Amino acid sequence: MFKKMMLVAALCLSTNIMAASLADSHSERADCESCHKDKAPSADLAFENQQCISCHGEMKTLTGEAHAKHDGVVECTTCHIAHEEKAPADSCKDCH
Repeated sequence: MFKKMMLVAALCLSTNIMAASLADSHSERADCESCHKDKAPSADLAFENQQCISCHGEMKTLTGEAHAKHDGVVECTTCHIAHEEKAPADSCKDCH
């Protein structure tokens, strides 16, 4: 019973964490310049995608089946929309 309660609590907590935008969680650790050049998103998001890779590594090195399937196909910002409260999996329907 205790294990089930802990699992439910963990799932609820992880959902609340995912509800915060990616930008919010990153800005708690660093300033805007860690992701953006001149404090603003670039037009093509190329700079931002390179910043993702410099901190987290290339897609082929990341865990998760979605990363492996999309390596070389899409950029980080295709699924990870930094300033919206949207889970990466919610972006799947945009392409599939």
